[in-house]
Order: sequence, then structure tokens, then C-alpha cells
Amino acid sequence: MRIWSRDEEVVLGPPKQRAALGVLASRVNHVVSLERMVDAVWGDAAPQTAVNGIHTYVAGLRRALEPDRGPRESGGVLVSAGGGYALCMDPEAVDAERFTRQHTEARRLRADGHPERAGQVYEAALALWHGEAYANVPGPFADLERTRLRELRLTAIEEWADTMLAVARHTETVAVLSDLVTREPLRERLRWLLMLALYRCGRRAHALGLYRETRQLLHDELGLEPGFELRRLHEQILGGHPDLDPRRPPSEGAASLSGGTLTGNTLSGSSLTGSALTGPRRDGHAVPALAPAPRPAQLPPDARGFTGRGEELARLRNFVTQEHARPGTPAALAVVEGGAGVGKTALALRLAHRLSEDYPDGQLFVDLRGTSPEQQPLSARAALAQVLRSLGVPDARMPDDLTGRTSLYRSLLHGRRVLLVLDDALDAEQVRPLLPRGPAGVLITSRRRQYGLAARDGAYRIGLAPLPQDDALELLTYLIGEPRLTGRQDSAVRLAQLCGCLPLALRIAAEGMVAKPRLSLDELVDDHAAEHNRLDRFAVEGDVAASLRIAFAASLRLLPADAAHLFRLLGLYAGTRVTVPVAAVLSGKSPAWAARQLEVLADHHLLEDVGRDSYRLHSLIRLYAAECADEEPLEDRTAALARMLPAEPLDGAISEMQPPESSCRLSPVGHLFE
Repeated sequence: MRIWSRDEEVVLGPPKQRAALGVLASRVNHVVSLERMVDAVWGDAAPQTAVNGIHTYVAGLRRALEPDRGPRESGGVLVSAGGGYALCMDPEAVDAERFTRQHTEARRLRADGHPERAGQVYEAALALWHGEAYANVPGPFADLERTRLRELRLTAIEEWADTMLAVARHTETVAVLSDLVTREPLRERLRWLLMLALYRCGRRAHALGLYRETRQLLHDELGLEPGFELRRLHEQILGGHPDLDPRRPPSEGAASLSGGTLTGNTLSGSSLTGSALTGPRRDGHAVPALAPAPRPAQLPPDARGFTGRGEELARLRNFVTQEHARPGTPAALAVVEGGAGVGKTALALRLAHRLSEDYPDGQLFVDLRGTSPEQQPLSARAALAQVLRSLGVPDARMPDDLTGRTSLYRSLLHGRRVLLVLDDALDAEQVRPLLPRGPAGVLITSRRRQYGLAARDGAYRIGLAPLPQDDALELLTYLIGEPRLTGRQDSAVRLAQLCGCLPLALRIAAEGMVAKPRLSLDELVDDHAAEHNRLDRFAVEGDVAASLRIAFAASLRLLPADAAHLFRLLGLYAGTRVTVPVAAVLSGKSPAWAARQLEVLADHHLLEDVGRDSYRLHSLIRLYAAECADEEPLEDRTAALARMLPAEPLDGAISEMQPPESSCRLSPVGHLFE
């Protein structure tokens, strides 16, 4: 990062001050909040003095950028606004902004059939680069931007090279790509372009030698063969295929080896670099075939203030690393399981972001909507359509049947290091068609135990429980702010307990306090203490995804009728431990029936398995079960409670029973507790 003012270079100060400037420069003329700046500069390692540090760095930048500004003047370049700061300047003064704009313009010119002009704009854009973006700038934001801009630069070079081949500037292309291939040895697209450029320069032997070198390198480094495009070009060079001659237009149905225009239609939203096949005609119009798949980057952002889960992250990362160390194996497949609000998606995304550099061919994210409160679960066929579009497949080339889409999807990902995150999976049938082979990685989240994926597909399963109390307190401290919790340790512990240490509940409760600066922690605890309306507190108005009651209801809807019946009856039971005998007496069914239904509830994470034939209801799920008990007919509730009051306690479990605070909602049968 370098900056000039009045043609003189400005000294930017210490590394973290440069990091703060980098965040502001990436959002020119937009306010960047203090919270985002702290996350960008420090991430999870933010110290307690982070906000003061940002103020200090901004003051240093103001002195550097506006040395003539008086100490009490507001300044016009780096301004305070809306709880943050904004860097006010012409976006064209930021090289990264100019590069992005010119890259977009070059693509447009190329698509419109102006390769000469496109090549000039590509060269102007690439000339803006001087070394690595964000070099020696610390912080998670700089890390992500460094990776993003590097990938964008390489993509622009590949598109430039393809454009140069289209206008017969083969020698220049060889000179640039020969140097770049030595620095990016595993990037097959660059080698494809260089092979073609060498061949068109009359250096057929060198092109074939480059292929042999590539094949050996991929075998030694990754245990893989070259991809389809490289193998096909090698065969065409060996056979002297006429379509490789730049003076001869490609025959119908053959590869268009340069330029990004497709006969008939074009792929909107995709980078058309490399060969594109003209497919069969429909109704007199050519149908576009598949271009080389783009590199998607679809991961949602990390959860703010992610806390704990160090052991789970280490185990998952170790599994993925070990799987990829074994060449020829299927994709590394890991499943994160747990109940509603326990933080499955947050954990999967945290791991995915940490692994993203290991998957340079892209990251895909699909919400399978297995427990969506508003939409039906996504079918495997629909999910494949979404992924295939992300990989550059136009609707006109999309197979209609599930088998065809699965085959095309796996062919496109063959040999590619792509990370796929499948969020909120329903069952194995929904997931299996989306499992690729080779060096890909797959992370799945689900509220159900996915035994089938483990037994048949080799998935590594890891279950999430609520956070340990210390981690729950750390999350509350981060979200609410340490000053408001100082000297309130007991109240903070009580709030964590009322939230059941569920990350979603903790975040909703904390947001309630942040939104009301004058609300004390003790008042917040009192608001959540009453059982009869506690679940009402764990909801955000207008956001169904931030409501525990709705989340629990979505899990309940997936249960078979017998298991749902037993779950509602468990709302009448106030003990802390649920055993098979308790469930049998409560339901009036056999122990074998009760054991099967308890296992189903545990598989859906509505019960916690704590030992042989012994389970526990999470405190908030118990409140929800008590609400659901009212849906059972009065006579069934009365009979169930009568069975729970025998002369002698059964198996020691019923002796724990106490009248629930919410028994007022069970008033028709409440006299049985008296």
C-alpha cells in the first residue's frame, strides 16, 4: 500500500495503521463502522483497547493525509460520520478501483467483438499492478483482499492472453505467460493458454514438452492427471488439428480456441475465457455449450464474535487435511450436526474461510432449506441447477433429469479443488447427488444425525452441544461490551444459563441489550427469568431466522407422528432426566415403542443422549415442549399425568418431578400436581 498527496509519497505509519487505511480505501466515500474496522484489523484477536487503537490510527492517518489541517478542524479527506469513518476522495484515485472498472470494460469490449480495443484496456488495467496487493499489511481483511485481488489479477491475465491469441499476437503472449507459469505452476488454465500460444508460434515440440512437464508436476504434487481441456488440446496438437490454426475459422461443433463469444447465446455473468463449444441447434438457433467453469466465491461472511469451538475446528481441519493427503480418494466429507441455534452454520463457515486457500478453484454455498420455516426443502435436482449455474452452465444446456445433472456436475468438478458448503441438509438422499469426487471438500450442516452419509459415503460426523459456560460468557462480553458487564459476573452467568448457552439465544439476548443502552444487565436477566414467556424474548421482530420458537417448530414438523406425540407429552414432565420407563409410562406404550421414539427425538436433536436409555431435554426445548403439550387432547394429557403419579416412583426418574412454573398453561389438569 502506497499513497501520494500533491505528487509526494506519504509515510503511512505502522502496519495496523496501514491496515485501517486499507479498509477505508476499499470503501471510498462510504462510512465504515468502528466495529467493522476492529474486525478487519484484528479479527478474533481484538484487544480490549481495539476501539481506542482505531481512533489513534485514524488520528495518525489524518496527520499524514492532511498535514495542514488544524488540530480542531474536521478535515475533508478522512471524516467522522455515523459511528465510523469515511475516506472521501475520487474513486479513480484508488488503483484497485480503477483496475476493477477497467477489467469490467475490457470484458465488455471483448464480448461485443472488439478484441483489439479490449486488449488495450486489459493492458492498461494490468499496468496498475506493482507487486502484491496489501503486501505486509496485517489483519483478516487484508488477508481476504490480498487473495481476492490476486485471483482477479490472474483471471485478467488469462483473459488478456486469450484476447491476444484471438488477434494473432502469439509471441507477446508466450513472453508473458512463460514467466507467469513458473510462479503459478499448478494453474492449468495458464498452461493451456501457453501451450496454444507456443503451437501457434511454430513451437510444436515446446508445446508438447510443456504438457509432459505439466502432467509430471500434477502427478508429483497432487496425484492427479491433467484436466479435460489440457488433455484435449494435447491430442489436437499431436494430430495437427486444423482448428488450432489461427488463420482458419473453427468448424461447426468444434472448439472456439480464442475469444469469448458464443454462437447464438452467451453466458451472462460468467468469464468466458478459453474454449466454448457450439452445441446442437434447437429451433434453428445454436445452443451454447459449456465454457470452462468460473471460480465461484460464495461463502457468506463469518459470524461476528465467533467464540469457542476450538476442539471441533481442529478435529474437522485435521480430518480434511488427512483426507486430501491420500490421492485418489473421494472428496473429504464432514458433517456438523446439532440442534436449532447451536451454531452449526457459524462453525462450518469459520472452517470454510480458514480452508479457502486450500481450494483455489472456488467455494460454493448452498442453503438446502432442510428446516426452513417458510420454504420447502430444496430438492437435489434444484440444488444441482443452482450449483451448475454458478459453474457457468446456461439453462439451455442444463439436463432436465437428476442423473444428467449429477453427471454434468461431477464432470465439471473433476480434478478441481473446490470447497462445497451444504447448509441445513435434510437427509442423505438430498445430499448424495451433490457429492463430487477427487480433491474437492464438502462441509454439511444438519439438525439430523446423518448415519447414512457416514456408513456409505465415509462422512466424518461431529456433533455440537451448547457452548461451555465460559465460552458463552465470552460471547456475551464481545456482543454487549465489557464495560456493561463489569462487576456483573453473577448476572452474566445467570443470563447465559437462561439462554441455555445456545449461541442463537445468546446473540438475541445481547442484541436486546445493545439496542437499549440504558437497560442494565440485571433488568435484562429479570426480563428473561419468567418461564411462561421466556421464549417470547428469543425472537427478533420481522426475522423468522432469529426466533427460537420458530426454529424448534421447524424441527418438530419433521418428526414422524409417534415421535411428535411423545415430544408433546414430554412437555407435561418436569424432570431433568428422561428414561425409557418414564417415556413408556407417560405415553402408555411399551418400553420398546418408547425407546424407538426417544431415539428418533435424539436423532433430530430435540433430546440430548446422556447415557444408555437416558436422555435430557434442553431447558429451552423443555419450555417449547410444554407449550406444545396444550395441543394434545385434554383426556390424553389427564391420562398421561395420572400415569406419572404411581404409588412408587419408577426407576428413580419420576422422583425428580416438580411442578413446572408454566403449569398455569396446563390449568385443565393442573390440579393433579396439588
